[in-house]
Amino acid sequence: MKYIMKTMNQSIVRCICFILVGVLLVAWPEAAILYLVIAIGAMFLIPGLFSVITYLLRGRKIGMPFPLVSVGSALFGFCLMVMPAFFVSILMYVLGVILVFAGISQIVHLSSVKKWTLVPGGYFVIPILILIAGLIVLLNPFAAASVPFLILGAGSIVYGVSELVNQIRFRKQEESKPVVEEAQIVDVTPIDELK
Repeated sequence: MKYIMKTMNQSIVRCICFILVGVLLVAWPEAAILYLVIAIGAMFLIPGLFSVITYLLRGRKIGMPFPLVSVGSALFGFCLMVMPAFFVSILMYVLGVILVFAGISQIVHLSSVKKWTLVPGGYFVIPILILIAGLIVLLNPFAAASVPFLILGAGSIVYGVSELVNQIRFRKQEESKPVVEEAQIVDVTPIDELK
């Protein structure tokens, strides 16, 4: 019984954490994007610095080549950490351009195919939606970048609340359940098989 209560308390804490993270992601999705880029920058910076420091402490003595890639990794990570908004905007602009070109390409391809075969109008819906999505990303890159974090935040809130409700309901049922004594195992004698 003590184990079940401890597990349930941990589950409730986990649910509350999910709800809090979800609320933060929904309330400030732009900040979540920037912190994600900063975290990625740290993942480039720390190993790069570690390799350079290792080289400076031991590598020169044993004749290791200078870790040029590690310096590049550390510098890139530092730039990501110092200017996260710049990198998010560049990434979103690149994604927007790719979507615009992809939509235009599909429209042109379907138009050229239309010369020798019948192409229903429904085939043009997806390329037009891709083109529109690309234009939206180009016109407002931060709003487009924050949509996945809004979805993640809303999903986190829904999960936390539903799990919390389940834990409370389970706890009430567990407390009202009668205690069952453990059954005694009786030694049995095997019977001979029939021939």
